Amino acid sequence: MKILALDTSTEACSAAVLNDDVIASRYTIAPRQHAELVLSMCDEVLGEAGCTLQEIDAIAFGRGPGAFTGVRIATGVVQGMAFAHKLPVVPISSLAAMAHVAWRKTGAKHIMTAIDARINEVYWACYECSEEGIVEVIAERVCLPADIELPTGGEWLGVGTGWQTYQQALSAKAAALVHEEIPELFPDATDIAQLARHEVIADKALPAEMALPVYLRDDVAKKKSNQ
Repeated sequence: MKILALDTSTEACSAAVLNDDVIASRYTIAPRQHAELVLSMCDEVLGEAGCTLQEIDAIAFGRGPGAFTGVRIATGVVQGMAFAHKLPVVPISSLAAMAHVAWRKTGAKHIMTAIDARINEVYWACYECSEEGIVEVIAERVCLPADIELPTGGEWLGVGTGWQTYQQALSAKAAALVHEEIPELFPDATDIAQLARHEVIADKALPAEMALPVYLRDDVAKKKSNQ
């Protein structure tokens, strides 16, 4: 299986190609440079993996939540490639990708992710990771730090910029559960590709027109308007 993955949803910019069990990847912290970097990174990882876009089975991307402009950059690039080459797409939550990065780097099974959503809010999610790296979401939302939803029990790892920006509020709410915090951890296309493989195997890849951003705030607004 060959999957091209990319992510521009946070300060990090990354691209990767999963070619069966071998991954070629590029990753850099480059705020406001994603549009200039992401296409060349895709070309580099395709070349390193010995693949062309015509040989790719699906394109995966970080669908958000995250920086508004960054999420739209990834969405636009993926739509262009997918339409041009008639490829399916696999949108992956940026927060789930962060959880997978944390699992890959630390082995943690219980992970709380928080990205600074501006206007005093966080993009918040809690995940459980299996031994195989399958990530299951417990809660995912945008909210005030004081309104985060907490799981019951267990020992949790906190990751993402929200733990730095709103450290006092988040720690006060989750101190009994969180044993460690890693604020400088971002989504990575390597992990998006690995999560996407499970989706492709489960026949959950989507047509190109379904490569859409997810901001969470839109979802909240819709829920409120429907009440």
